[in-house]
Amino acid sequence: MPFMFKTVILSALFLLPNILFSQGNFTGNAESIFQYLNSDTVINANQPPSKGLLNSYMNVFYTNKGFKAGMRLESYLPRIQGYPNRFDGTGIGMRYIGYSNDFIDVTLGSFYEQFGSGLSFRAYEDRSLGYDNLMDGARVIIRPAKGVVLKGVYGYQRLSFQKGAIVHGEGIVRGFDGEIHLNETFKKLENLPLDVVLGASFVSKYQADDDDALILPENVGTYGGRAKLRYKNFYLDGEYILKEQDPSSDNNKIYNYGHAAVFNLSYTQKGLGVLISGKSVDNMSYRSDRNKDLQDVFINYLPSLNKTHTYNLVATLYPYATQPLGEVAFQADVLYTFKKKSKIGGKYGTTIGGNFSNTYRPMQHTSTINPMDSTGVTYTSGLFDMSDSLYWQDINFNISKKFSSKFSLILSYYNIKINNDVAKISNDSKGIIHANIGVLEVAYKINSKHALRAEVQGLIVEKEDGQIKDKGNWFTGLIEYTISPSWFFSFMNQYNYGNPEPTKRVNYPIFTCGFIKDATRLTASYGRQRAGLFCVGGVCRFVPASNGLTLSFTQSF
Repeated sequence: MPFMFKTVILSALFLLPNILFSQGNFTGNAESIFQYLNSDTVINANQPPSKGLLNSYMNVFYTNKGFKAGMRLESYLPRIQGYPNRFDGTGIGMRYIGYSNDFIDVTLGSFYEQFGSGLSFRAYEDRSLGYDNLMDGARVIIRPAKGVVLKGVYGYQRLSFQKGAIVHGEGIVRGFDGEIHLNETFKKLENLPLDVVLGASFVSKYQADDDDALILPENVGTYGGRAKLRYKNFYLDGEYILKEQDPSSDNNKIYNYGHAAVFNLSYTQKGLGVLISGKSVDNMSYRSDRNKDLQDVFINYLPSLNKTHTYNLVATLYPYATQPLGEVAFQADVLYTFKKKSKIGGKYGTTIGGNFSNTYRPMQHTSTINPMDSTGVTYTSGLFDMSDSLYWQDINFNISKKFSSKFSLILSYYNIKINNDVAKISNDSKGIIHANIGVLEVAYKINSKHALRAEVQGLIVEKEDGQIKDKGNWFTGLIEYTISPSWFFSFMNQYNYGNPEPTKRVNYPIFTCGFIKDATRLTASYGRQRAGLFCVGGVCRFVPASNGLTLSFTQSF
């Protein structure tokens, strides 16, 4: 453990008696997930040697006037199925002390932060993904004037949690971000109908040259700017970031510059919402250790431009993961609600939604430069310069209708194309997988405390040259019974009825029940889970097939 972080812990322990016996406020939360898994040769699920698996966390935060402190205790005994192998043991996984007032906010130790939309820097945690790239070091936030925010960060990233201790990545990350809300800073602009926020950021990483064959840049910077504009019902935001030469294992040690740009244009009024988004990314894998892969020590975050799906077959069969080496993506989303008591709206109103998104490989113009000479530039690629190589396409529609105070219905359709050569979500197919998915969801409120909800989902994979692609067709059925405010019970079965191999036409039933009281939540589930990718916001982790019991507990205080 570096000297600075030992000092943080020793200082916190020294202050602990005074903290405990002084006025202040404690908040936090706890979470535990336990699994007992069985072997299941039908779905290739293995029983772990320990049989039982456990992930546990507890966050404790303390504030007293301007003083703040916090820590998280983590325990993996061993980690649950599908969690990365960089989680192991019991110990302190996050800890910090700091001070804040209206002018300054200083944090020493662990912290999470984001510049703009995250294209240059984002340190965050997503426990469901097993992802945590927190910064360990120092952060300063200054508000020198109304509407002005300046941020500075400096430190190492969390790479893993081994034997109960944080393991840092090799590189040091430094960054600065500034943002100004013009309408708040300048009184003359207070009543201007156009609201303007401008920002800029610079991030740099340092890692020693560890390659005997090449001369690698030891300091690699990213820099750029952003703007947010609001006029009446219109909103536009955009950001552009340029990355300096960063040869790595991701890009095969090329010396190309990288870029990332994203924009969102939206219009909203009562009953109508419209969103149009675009993204252009090339060679933007930016890690504090150039030799790492998968989801390790990413400094930046590249948001996915596709709708976040929640239905079982749509969300888990063919999810799309963002490609940091390059993609050009667009999305359009429309939501419209017909007025109540109109012909289509009826007594309770009717809502329809449509969404379209696609992603293509960037156009990479081959360079005449020898990639092994002094420059190492292998191609050029312009902003939103798109090829005809499809990575992903999603066209979906849904209609929500409430027929009475007790009965409502949602009908959805999804048309998804995914390039498996890029996404690599299946070992059973090559090229484009084209799937059509239909979902019917109905809800019935029996009385003030009892309610039923059911889903029927079907997925059909289009054939290629008369041959079934991937694992063929699927069906999912779900029924859920809720007793308000505390109990819920559900049963779901996923059935791969169209698999080209009859022995693999398998059911995946799972039963779940739960109890909620105030800030306490207990759930138990038993059944099968198929192997596949679990994705959130374009970031994914692989989950192996399993059969067994899962218990979870959450508590906030």
